[in-house]
Amino acid sequence: MDKVTRFFWFCSGAHGDTLKKYPLEHNKYFGIGATIFFTALFASLSGGYAMYFVFNGDAFAVGFAILFGLLWGTAIFNMDRYIVSSINKEGTTNQQILQASPRILLAIMIGIVISRPLELKIFDKEIRQKLKTAYLKGQHSKIDTLKKTYNEKYSMELAKIADLKKEKDSLEKDVNRSRVQLNEEVFGEKNNQTSGIVGYGTYAKQKQTILQEKTDRLKTVTANADKLDQYLGQRKDYEGLNNMRLFSEHQLDSLAKVAGFADRNWALGQLTYNENGTRDLDTYLAISFIGYLFILFECLPVFVKLMSGRGPYDIAVAKKQESDAHFAERDKERDISVIDSVYDHHLDEDIKRRKRTIANRSDNDRERHRYD
Repeated sequence: MDKVTRFFWFCSGAHGDTLKKYPLEHNKYFGIGATIFFTALFASLSGGYAMYFVFNGDAFAVGFAILFGLLWGTAIFNMDRYIVSSINKEGTTNQQILQASPRILLAIMIGIVISRPLELKIFDKEIRQKLKTAYLKGQHSKIDTLKKTYNEKYSMELAKIADLKKEKDSLEKDVNRSRVQLNEEVFGEKNNQTSGIVGYGTYAKQKQTILQEKTDRLKTVTANADKLDQYLGQRKDYEGLNNMRLFSEHQLDSLAKVAGFADRNWALGQLTYNENGTRDLDTYLAISFIGYLFILFECLPVFVKLMSGRGPYDIAVAKKQESDAHFAERDKERDISVIDSVYDHHLDEDIKRRKRTIANRSDNDRERHRYD
């Protein structure tokens, strides 16, 4: 238990040897350190999950996710530890809040960053369904665009084949009607379209000629329509229209499974809106509260440090800082004194050396004068 306690003290950024002297402060810094540690743990899971989707499908995706998760968690742990340990309890409440405000803003940003990937995991099922709907709509839109382009590009041919098919339908009805009239004429059925004379007479021959003309025209129209229809079918293949198919359920599942981080993040944002564009309040609040929870969790060590009174540990740390500052100041004075003493010593040595040089020069000048 002692090792766990000291570990969480280390996480809180407290000075262990000083903190051991004040038992009333132990639980406070134990809680602060535990909060920082678990925040870093959530950050590792969040970063690793995000990186897993970045490299999804890669053979080393799990390895990259673990490595990045550890690095990201360590970075968040280091920042949180610095944020909490750097808050000074010496000033007034307003001064402490002002001092901590940049750190609180940084904590909020960290909370937002680490909460997003975890939100993606929590709403994974809803995100996949939204992605499948979006992919299906996208495929519909793509097919509609290709159809529109095709219809505009081959509008003349499409109009012509429509006329041919219309004429073909009309001719088929006429041929059937003329064939019935011919049979009635041959068998002598009396009506306003026949003579009522049995046998293949003059009227029957006329109706046979009309039927033959209509049949020949029908063959020509059918051949032209088939030829044009074959041409348009080739154009559909060329334009890629025949190859476009709506995604099957299996394909949609596969696409949603390999969707990247950006697509999943977009889908999570779309979950907060209904089909008609209005805000889905329930989903919006659910996603928002998860984000707020992580933001509060990230800011909690800072708030605990701000809300806690100035305890004996804080006083001891402040005194220790004062003593260290005093020691540094005296250490500076000592170094200055040593430097001054060494400088004076070097100065005396330089003066003596200079005097000897001048004296030797004077002796040399006298010897030279005596020689001359």
